[in-house]
Amino acid sequence: MTADSSTSPINQADPNSFERLASRAAELEQQFADAQAKYLRSLADFQNFQRRALLNEQEARLQGRGQVVQSLLGVLDNFDLALNVDTMTATAEQVVKGVRVIREELLRILQSHGVNLLSPEQGDEFDPMVHQAVVQQEDDSVPPGRIVATLQPGYTLCTSLPGEPRQERVIRPAMVAVRPA
Repeated sequence: MTADSSTSPINQADPNSFERLASRAAELEQQFADAQAKYLRSLADFQNFQRRALLNEQEARLQGRGQVVQSLLGVLDNFDLALNVDTMTATAEQVVKGVRVIREELLRILQSHGVNLLSPEQGDEFDPMVHQAVVQQEDDSVPPGRIVATLQPGYTLCTSLPGEPRQERVIRPAMVAVRPA
């Protein structure tokens, strides 16, 4: 079968169909260009958002550290005052009392920043999640497997936000003596 130029589908097509196809192609090219431009704007917006989020996080950390340092400066000032006390007139009792006051102030500041003292009592149950047994010690007044003494207190940090259930992370476990089981 030979193709007669007068009966080919191209020649039989509506003369306006080429214009419509060309118009549709131009329309699709414009839609593609618009979509690509929108994508690039969205990508730039997202990258700007990421940059701002990183800067905000860095600023929040810096402000947090600044608040902690600022709150500790008073403790440092009190240590300086204690070190400048006339050792000829101060009694040992006064010095110990001053150190206790400074310690209490430091603990109060730490608590205001979410740090809590972990100091188990004699007879408390040993919890390996918050205690570290450094020695076994016989003591008949304490049941086996229980804490005999706290050798060094531990500390926890509150990791929950206000209004959420309290969650704490152990910063340092309490060092304890435990009665052998």
